[in-house]
Amino acid sequence: MSETTDKRIALVTGASRGIGQAVAMELARAGHHVVAVARTEGGLTDLDDAIRAIGGTTTLVPMSLTDTDAIDRLGAALFERYGRLDVLVANAGMLGPLSPVGHVKPKAFDEVMAVNVTANFRLIRSLDPLLRRSAAARTLFVSAGTAHKCRPYWGPYSVSKAALEALVRTYAAEVESFGITANLLSPGPLRTRMRAEAMPGEDPMTLKTPEDLAPYVVAAVSVAETRTGLIYDFPSLSWTEPQAPRPV
Repeated sequence: MSETTDKRIALVTGASRGIGQAVAMELARAGHHVVAVARTEGGLTDLDDAIRAIGGTTTLVPMSLTDTDAIDRLGAALFERYGRLDVLVANAGMLGPLSPVGHVKPKAFDEVMAVNVTANFRLIRSLDPLLRRSAAARTLFVSAGTAHKCRPYWGPYSVSKAALEALVRTYAAEVESFGITANLLSPGPLRTRMRAEAMPGEDPMTLKTPEDLAPYVVAAVSVAETRTGLIYDFPSLSWTEPQAPRPV
Protein backbone atom coordinates (compact mmCIF):
# COMPACT_ATOMS: atom_id res chain seq x y z
CA MET A 1 0.00 0.00 0.00
CA SER A 2 1.36 3.42 -0.89
CA GLU A 3 2.14 5.93 1.85
CA THR A 4 1.55 9.62 1.19
CA THR A 5 3.66 12.39 2.66
CA ASP A 6 3.86 16.13 2.14
CA LYS A 7 7.60 16.03 2.72
CA ARG A 8 10.04 15.83 -0.15
CA ILE A 9 11.54 12.35 -0.20
CA ALA A 10 15.33 12.31 -0.35
CA LEU A 11 17.52 9.24 -0.77
CA VAL A 12 21.13 9.46 0.41
CA THR A 13 23.70 6.72 -0.16
CA GLY A 14 26.66 6.22 2.16
CA ALA A 15 24.52 7.79 4.87
CA SER A 16 26.04 6.09 7.91
CA ARG A 17 29.04 8.44 8.25
CA GLY A 18 30.95 11.35 6.78
CA ILE A 19 29.40 13.41 4.00
CA GLY A 20 26.37 11.15 3.66
CA GLN A 21 25.50 11.34 7.34
CA ALA A 22 25.92 15.12 7.48
CA VAL A 23 23.82 15.61 4.34
CA ALA A 24 21.09 13.30 5.62
CA MET A 25 20.90 15.30 8.85
CA GLU A 26 20.74 18.61 6.97
CA LEU A 27 18.04 17.33 4.62
CA ALA A 28 16.00 16.24 7.64
CA ARG A 29 16.43 19.68 9.20
CA ALA A 30 15.16 21.18 5.95
CA GLY A 31 11.98 19.10 6.20
CA HIS A 32 12.76 16.12 3.94
CA HIS A 33 11.89 12.53 4.70
CA VAL A 34 15.28 10.83 4.41
CA VAL A 35 15.76 7.38 2.91
CA ALA A 36 19.20 6.49 4.29
CA VAL A 37 21.20 3.79 2.50
CA ALA A 38 24.43 2.29 3.86
CA ARG A 39 26.10 -1.02 4.63
CA THR A 40 26.65 -0.26 8.34
CA GLU A 41 23.48 -0.89 10.32
CA GLY A 42 24.90 0.61 13.50
CA GLY A 43 25.67 3.88 11.75
CA LEU A 44 22.19 3.98 10.25
CA THR A 45 20.63 3.42 13.67
CA ASP A 46 22.66 6.28 15.11
CA LEU A 47 21.55 8.50 12.22
CA ASP A 48 17.92 7.55 12.78
CA ASP A 49 18.20 8.46 16.47
CA ALA A 50 19.78 11.82 15.62
CA ILE A 51 17.14 12.68 13.03
CA ARG A 52 14.29 11.67 15.33
CA ALA A 53 15.83 13.89 18.02
CA ILE A 54 15.33 16.94 15.78
CA GLY A 55 11.80 15.90 14.83
CA GLY A 56 12.67 14.39 11.46
CA THR A 57 11.72 11.10 9.83
CA THR A 58 13.75 8.40 8.12
CA THR A 59 13.54 5.11 6.31
CA LEU A 60 16.66 2.99 6.91
CA VAL A 61 17.94 0.75 4.12
CA PRO A 62 20.94 -1.40 5.16
CA MET A 63 22.39 -2.75 1.93
CA SER A 64 25.52 -2.91 -0.18
CA LEU A 65 25.45 -0.94 -3.41
CA THR A 66 27.31 -3.78 -5.09
CA ASP A 67 24.13 -5.86 -4.64
CA THR A 68 22.48 -4.81 -7.88
CA ASP A 69 19.37 -6.90 -7.23
CA ALA A 70 18.91 -5.02 -3.94
CA ILE A 71 19.08 -1.73 -5.84
CA ASP A 72 16.28 -2.93 -8.10
CA ARG A 73 14.24 -3.99 -5.07
CA LEU A 74 14.84 -0.57 -3.51
CA GLY A 75 13.27 1.17 -6.49
CA ALA A 76 10.28 -1.13 -6.41
CA ALA A 77 9.82 -0.67 -2.65
CA LEU A 78 9.95 3.12 -2.90
CA PHE A 79 7.41 3.04 -5.71
CA GLU A 80 5.11 0.89 -3.62
CA ARG A 81 5.47 3.08 -0.56
CA TYR A 82 5.68 6.62 -1.96
CA GLY A 83 5.16 6.47 -5.71
CA ARG A 84 7.95 8.96 -6.34
CA LEU A 85 11.42 10.19 -5.37
CA ASP A 86 12.23 13.90 -5.15
CA VAL A 87 15.94 13.98 -4.28
CA LEU A 88 18.88 11.62 -4.84
CA VAL A 89 22.26 12.35 -3.26
CA ALA A 90 24.59 9.60 -4.51
CA ASN A 91 27.44 9.96 -2.07
CA ALA A 92 28.77 6.45 -1.45
CA GLY A 93 32.22 5.88 -2.87
CA MET A 94 35.40 3.84 -2.57
CA LEU A 95 38.99 5.08 -2.64
CA GLY A 96 40.65 1.86 -3.75
CA PRO A 97 44.39 1.25 -3.93
CA LEU A 98 46.85 4.14 -4.24
CA SER A 99 49.35 2.48 -6.52
CA PRO A 100 50.98 2.69 -9.95
CA VAL A 101 48.40 1.67 -12.54
CA GLY A 102 50.50 -1.30 -13.62
CA HIS A 103 50.54 -2.65 -10.07
CA VAL A 104 46.79 -2.46 -9.43
CA LYS A 105 45.22 -5.89 -9.10
CA PRO A 106 42.29 -6.43 -11.49
CA LYS A 107 39.97 -7.40 -8.63
CA ALA A 108 40.73 -4.14 -6.79
CA PHE A 109 40.13 -2.09 -9.96
CA ASP A 110 36.83 -3.86 -10.57
CA GLU A 111 35.70 -3.20 -6.98
CA VAL A 112 36.30 0.55 -7.33
CA MET A 113 34.41 0.69 -10.61
CA ALA A 114 31.55 -1.38 -9.14
CA VAL A 115 31.00 1.04 -6.26
CA ASN A 116 31.82 4.37 -7.92
CA VAL A 117 30.34 3.80 -11.37
CA THR A 118 28.20 0.70 -11.81
CA ALA A 119 26.25 1.22 -8.58
CA ASN A 120 25.36 4.75 -9.66
CA PHE A 121 24.27 3.51 -13.07
CA ARG A 122 22.06 0.93 -11.37
CA LEU A 123 20.64 3.60 -9.06
CA ILE A 124 19.73 5.75 -12.05
CA ARG A 125 18.21 2.75 -13.81
CA SER A 126 16.13 1.79 -10.77
CA LEU A 127 15.13 5.26 -9.58
CA ASP A 128 14.62 7.17 -12.84
CA PRO A 129 10.91 6.20 -13.10
CA LEU A 130 10.39 7.52 -9.55
CA LEU A 131 12.25 10.76 -10.25
CA ARG A 132 10.06 11.35 -13.31
CA ARG A 133 7.01 11.19 -11.04
CA SER A 134 8.31 14.06 -8.89
CA ALA A 135 7.21 17.63 -9.54
CA ALA A 136 10.84 18.78 -9.26
CA ALA A 137 13.38 15.98 -8.99
CA ARG A 138 16.96 16.89 -8.08
CA THR A 139 19.97 14.57 -8.21
CA LEU A 140 23.56 15.13 -7.09
CA PHE A 141 26.45 12.70 -7.47
CA VAL A 142 29.69 13.05 -5.52
CA SER A 143 32.75 13.27 -7.77
CA ALA A 144 36.27 14.54 -7.03
CA GLY A 145 38.91 16.84 -8.46
CA THR A 146 41.00 13.76 -9.33
CA ALA A 147 38.59 13.10 -12.20
CA HIS A 148 40.39 15.94 -14.00
CA LYS A 149 43.80 16.22 -12.32
CA CYS A 150 44.77 12.56 -12.83
CA ARG A 151 47.42 12.52 -10.12
CA PRO A 152 50.03 9.72 -10.02
CA TYR A 153 48.97 6.58 -8.14
CA TRP A 154 45.29 7.55 -8.00
CA GLY A 155 44.39 5.63 -11.19
CA PRO A 156 41.34 3.54 -10.19
CA TYR A 157 39.74 6.40 -8.24
CA SER A 158 40.42 8.99 -10.96
CA VAL A 159 39.15 6.71 -13.71
CA SER A 160 35.99 5.87 -11.79
CA LYS A 161 35.17 9.51 -11.06
CA ALA A 162 35.79 10.54 -14.68
CA ALA A 163 33.41 7.78 -15.79
CA LEU A 164 30.86 8.88 -13.21
CA GLU A 165 30.97 12.44 -14.53
CA ALA A 166 30.33 11.23 -18.09
CA LEU A 167 27.44 9.10 -16.84
CA VAL A 168 25.80 11.95 -14.93
CA ARG A 169 26.27 14.52 -17.69
CA THR A 170 24.68 12.12 -20.16
CA TYR A 171 21.76 11.52 -17.81
CA ALA A 172 21.38 15.28 -17.29
CA ALA A 173 21.00 15.82 -21.03
CA GLU A 174 18.46 13.00 -21.29
CA VAL A 175 16.12 14.19 -18.52
CA GLU A 176 16.41 17.97 -18.70
CA SER A 177 13.13 18.24 -20.58
CA PHE A 178 11.39 16.42 -17.71
CA GLY A 179 12.46 19.05 -15.18
CA ILE A 180 14.97 16.71 -13.52
CA THR A 181 18.41 18.08 -12.68
CA ALA A 182 21.53 15.91 -12.54
CA ASN A 183 24.65 17.56 -11.17
CA LEU A 184 28.00 16.63 -9.67
CA LEU A 185 29.68 17.68 -6.45
CA SER A 186 33.40 18.18 -5.93
CA PRO A 187 33.67 18.41 -2.14
CA GLY A 188 37.42 19.05 -1.97
CA PRO A 189 39.45 18.04 1.09
CA LEU A 190 37.19 17.34 4.06
CA ARG A 191 37.68 15.73 7.46
CA THR A 192 36.48 12.24 6.48
CA ARG A 193 37.72 8.68 6.92
CA MET A 194 38.47 8.40 3.21
CA ARG A 195 40.61 11.55 3.31
CA ALA A 196 42.51 10.18 6.30
CA GLU A 197 43.21 6.96 4.39
CA ALA A 198 44.46 8.91 1.37
CA MET A 199 46.48 11.49 3.31
CA PRO A 200 47.60 9.81 6.56
CA GLY A 201 50.12 12.53 7.43
CA GLU A 202 47.67 15.40 7.11
CA ASP A 203 46.38 17.28 10.15
CA PRO A 204 42.59 16.74 9.96
CA MET A 205 41.96 19.83 12.09
CA THR A 206 43.08 21.98 9.15
CA LEU A 207 40.21 20.70 7.02
CA LYS A 208 36.57 21.69 6.75
CA THR A 209 34.02 19.14 7.90
CA PRO A 210 31.12 17.36 6.18
CA GLU A 211 28.85 19.47 8.36
CA ASP A 212 30.33 22.59 6.74
CA LEU A 213 29.47 21.19 3.31
CA ALA A 214 25.97 19.87 4.05
CA PRO A 215 23.97 23.13 3.78
CA TYR A 216 25.40 23.74 0.31
CA VAL A 217 24.35 20.25 -0.78
CA VAL A 218 20.80 20.90 0.43
CA ALA A 219 20.77 24.14 -1.56
CA ALA A 220 22.03 22.28 -4.64
CA VAL A 221 19.07 19.87 -4.53
CA SER A 222 16.45 22.46 -3.67
CA VAL A 223 13.46 23.11 -5.92
CA ALA A 224 14.84 26.58 -6.58
CA GLU A 225 18.05 25.21 -8.12
CA THR A 226 17.34 24.48 -11.78
CA ARG A 227 20.86 24.33 -13.21
CA THR A 228 21.85 20.92 -14.54
CA GLY A 229 24.82 19.07 -16.02
CA LEU A 230 27.26 21.07 -13.88
CA ILE A 231 29.74 20.53 -11.05
CA TYR A 232 29.36 22.30 -7.73
CA ASP A 233 32.87 22.96 -6.48
CA PHE A 234 32.71 23.35 -2.71
CA PRO A 235 36.23 24.79 -2.21
CA SER A 236 35.35 27.74 -4.46
CA LEU A 237 31.61 27.74 -3.64
CA SER A 238 30.82 27.94 -7.34
CA TRP A 239 29.09 26.06 -10.14
CA THR A 240 31.43 25.18 -13.00
CA GLU A 241 31.21 23.60 -16.42
CA PRO A 242 32.86 20.19 -16.68
CA GLN A 243 36.26 20.46 -18.31
CA ALA A 244 36.02 20.16 -22.06
CA PRO A 245 38.19 17.53 -23.80
CA ARG A 246 41.44 18.89 -25.18
CA PRO A 247 41.72 18.95 -28.98
CA VAL A 248 43.79 16.13 -30.45
